[in-house]
Amino acid sequence: MTEKNYNPNQKEKNSMKKQPKTKIIENPIKTENKAETENKKEDTTKEKTQVVEEKKTKEDKKEIKKQVKKIKKEEVYVNAKSVPISTKYAVNLCKFVKGKRIGDAIRDLEQVVLLKKAVPMKGEYSHKKGKGMSGGAYPQKAAKHFIILLKSLAGNANNHEIIEPIIVEARANWAPAPRGRFGRVRRKRTHITLKAVEMKIKENKKENKK
Repeated sequence: MTEKNYNPNQKEKNSMKKQPKTKIIENPIKTENKAETENKKEDTTKEKTQVVEEKKTKEDKKEIKKQVKKIKKEEVYVNAKSVPISTKYAVNLCKFVKGKRIGDAIRDLEQVVLLKKAVPMKGEYSHKKGKGMSGGAYPQKAAKHFIILLKSLAGNANNHEIIEPIIVEARANWAPAPRGRFGRVRRKRTHITLKAVEMKIKENKKENKK
């Protein structure tokens, strides 16, 4: 045997010398946990800042709402366009309603719908029972539309804190009407405007002098 082959441990020594030194690595689980905790801290801080900003915005909005005060209106309107009723009936109903409280006007129109109270009208109408009424009629369809408008007027008055509103103005104007049945029939359309004002209580002059 040669000298090279005679020493069998020589290969093992050389292989041990050639092996690189192993580096000590920290536990990977711990490093992952650290990164997760840092991310969680960042998320919590972001959430806290968002909550604080939302609270500030809500407080600012509340302050703005407090600053803006409702402007109390003295007059309340209702404008109805192209109502499907006769302009002739609407004009007479406006005269019938004008100068009354909204509640009283609604009650009177309900009586008209039930054919218990007639609306005074000029023209070829038969005589009806009533104070100073020569002729009258019961326009039920038009009265129903007027009841809806008066209820909306009462809602507007309540919204603007008007106590005991009275109908001061009531107008009915002819509106452009479409044609039906291939142009043979002319439909009925009317523009209606109603205005209400708070009732002023008149004091007796004699009491004031005393």
